[in-house]
Amino acid sequence: MIEKILIANRGEIALRIQRACRELGIKTVAVHSEADRDLKHVLLADESVCIGPAPSRDSYLHIPSIISAAEVTDTVAIHPGYGFLSENADFAERVERSGFVFIGPKPETIRLMGDKVSAIKAMKHTGVPCVPGSDGPIDGSNKHTLELAREIGYPVIIKAAGGGGGRGMRVVHSDATLLNAISLTQAEASAAFGNDTVYMEKYLENPRHVEFQVLADQYGNAIHLGERDCSMQRRHQKVVEEAPAPGITQEQRAFIGERCAKACEQIGYRGLGTFEFLYQDGEFYFIEMNTRVQVEHPVTEMITGVDLVKEQILVASGQRLRYRQGDIDWRGHAIECRLNAEHPETFRPSPGRIKEFHGPGGPGVRIDTHIYAGYVVPPYYDSMIGKLITHGEDREVALARMCNALRETVIEGIDTNIPLHRQIMKDSAFQQGGANIHYLEKKLGL
Repeated sequence: MIEKILIANRGEIALRIQRACRELGIKTVAVHSEADRDLKHVLLADESVCIGPAPSRDSYLHIPSIISAAEVTDTVAIHPGYGFLSENADFAERVERSGFVFIGPKPETIRLMGDKVSAIKAMKHTGVPCVPGSDGPIDGSNKHTLELAREIGYPVIIKAAGGGGGRGMRVVHSDATLLNAISLTQAEASAAFGNDTVYMEKYLENPRHVEFQVLADQYGNAIHLGERDCSMQRRHQKVVEEAPAPGITQEQRAFIGERCAKACEQIGYRGLGTFEFLYQDGEFYFIEMNTRVQVEHPVTEMITGVDLVKEQILVASGQRLRYRQGDIDWRGHAIECRLNAEHPETFRPSPGRIKEFHGPGGPGVRIDTHIYAGYVVPPYYDSMIGKLITHGEDREVALARMCNALRETVIEGIDTNIPLHRQIMKDSAFQQGGANIHYLEKKLGL
């Protein structure tokens, strides 16, 4: 077993990792910026190291500082959480080259799945269904590009191979705007990701976002833990997630889930991963794989009873999977609301001191958060301050419990998006289940 883990992250996910380590008897090292000295996991860690000023580039994204912190604390392994360096293959490689265990996939796997062009090629080879598209980078031939778009059928979407977070994408409806859209996307991709490679796909106009959780070890064993629906989005950022996805049958779950697990075996995947799909008219279309723990992992934990973060650590320590596919049983329904420090209507970030905090309780209620009364939300990082999760024997009960939990939650001193979540929970389309990825933005008039 790994004896000490450095948590290369902040906020609620850092605290979540720390709790898993405590249960496994593993000591923790918290690295933090100068602005994060009072984070809960920093105060509770066995050791803590300040790695730089508040800006992420000088702290949480500064690889030499993190490696140095690991060296001076005799750390054995580094857990990247999500965001920051979690899907940075160079970081994973540097961690392993420095003699530490990287709690995640091998660097070459991160590179393979981090480039969407190579990821799609790999998935097609393993039998995972993909969106019809260019099957590789768009070349320099305008004639071929126009012919390809007509063959795929408008509308098409131009995507950056190294993109993410909703950036580096443009929808095109005709020949007239195609070439200009490609040039603009290439320029944006180069500036944002240092890679101007773009590719083309069929644009699905009313899809849902459905993703599958997988877990694999280094010995070629892999399982899936079912799907999540993450279609409630604003500007390509998830707002509400739930599991299982409404309307997905057991047969569909088995069909796609088994292919995802098989793909993990074929590419030599190790650790937690998520296959993201667009789902429309009963068909799944692979779009990307996230090679890390997801923000929304708790809803899968709630319906399967599997502690994903603990399993991730155990796999990284060299253990074989403790579960076989037949051991996974899906029970009930779970819903997660992301709690952000932002105005619920303008979405303007709302940093500042939390004057009062009261979390909800009751059966089937879980809250993952690092905040407390007196904590100051800094202006330098993502605005998410926690996640509220409810579980019930069916979706109706989980929804009722979420409504109660949102009503009980008190966060004073800053603005939060709790009023927006209350609105979503009462929305008839959400209550019915199965709304597409554009629904929330249209409802909000964005």
